[in-house]
Amino acid sequence: MSPDTTDDTTEEIPATGAWRPGQPVASRRFLRVAGEMTRRGSDPDGLEHSGTSRFLRLEGGGRLDVVDVAYETWGTLAGDGANAVLICHALTGDAHVAGSSGPGQPTPGWWDALVGPGRAVDTDRWFVVCSNVLGGCQGSTGPSSVAPDGRPHGSRFPVVTIRDMVRVQAMLADHLGIGRWRAVLGGSMGGMQALEWATMFPERVARLVLASTTAAASAQQIAWSHIGRRAVAADPRFRGGDYYDAEPGDGPHRGLAVARMCAQVTYRSDEVFTDRFHRTTLGPMEFTLDPIFDVEGYLDYHGLKLARRFDANSYIRLNRAMDLHDVARGRGSTEAALSRITAPTLVAAVRSDGLYPPIQQHVLADGLASVGGDVTWVDVDSPHGHDGFLIETPQLAPPVRDFLERP
Repeated sequence: MSPDTTDDTTEEIPATGAWRPGQPVASRRFLRVAGEMTRRGSDPDGLEHSGTSRFLRLEGGGRLDVVDVAYETWGTLAGDGANAVLICHALTGDAHVAGSSGPGQPTPGWWDALVGPGRAVDTDRWFVVCSNVLGGCQGSTGPSSVAPDGRPHGSRFPVVTIRDMVRVQAMLADHLGIGRWRAVLGGSMGGMQALEWATMFPERVARLVLASTTAAASAQQIAWSHIGRRAVAADPRFRGGDYYDAEPGDGPHRGLAVARMCAQVTYRSDEVFTDRFHRTTLGPMEFTLDPIFDVEGYLDYHGLKLARRFDANSYIRLNRAMDLHDVARGRGSTEAALSRITAPTLVAAVRSDGLYPPIQQHVLADGLASVGGDVTWVDVDSPHGHDGFLIETPQLAPPVRDFLERP
């Protein structure tokens, strides 16, 4: 099926696209950072234990008694740990930042053009780590994970924040023997995590790369997120978040697909939609309410594509974590928060980004400079909108490479 055609055969879409124990692990590794190491039938193969915490208390007051983190690594860690680089993923990403797809891993590396041998983030030189975030659905503890009572968390899974995600990543870094990252990189929600890393643990971040992100979610960003969450919740097959025993085709894939369609429009610019689709049709022009335009087929395709590989509960929780992101929360002001950052910072903005407009990156760059920060600005001239930070590797790779290699 091409991205420009529709697919009405949804009976084979599973209730959740989450990775679950018993499926091929692909390149994932697993670490329990909170909870007892008593083996359960629902535990993934190869699970290690950090032995650092009995449970995880969340920023919002919730508690998780068992927390596992799925992660991947590339390259070799130096004896002193000084070559470690952390990459943080965006809303529907995962730990698979580089490499091919395969059993247990439905998508190729989401930043594969940037990360790998000889690339800007050179895995022959740097030891690269990427983990699936807390609340995600590709191996780390999230709503689809089995709770201590033997049932999926589902609707019981608490709200998590970007800071909660970073605390779990810090536990992973401790286990790997990484006291200080050579660099922490991320775009969009990944940039939020990178920013919090440098704010929460300034002594542990030597370089910071922020692409298409913000110091705090804006009203319009929250509005788009709200529409997506409402779309998921309005699907009767969502069942309030407890749908994991539903048969294929009987899960909340329609609501999740609509949420993705809405988001997909915000990820690209009007120029790209016009150039690619204009008013072309899927077939002969018909006066019907059914999809007739190419752009409708494109959105249908991407909506159902996400429903096959993602989890509706994870989508609405990570989406909410992005809304809650505000580096100033509990720190007095944005200026006070940014003054905690000691790492030289590369800030990248995509000119056509309507979802995270460049003014938000200017606020970050100017704010860091105003408190004495060392800031490198990268202007990405691209029509691709928010997704430009993933697409425009030829523009982003050279400054990222130079930035990582700076003395």
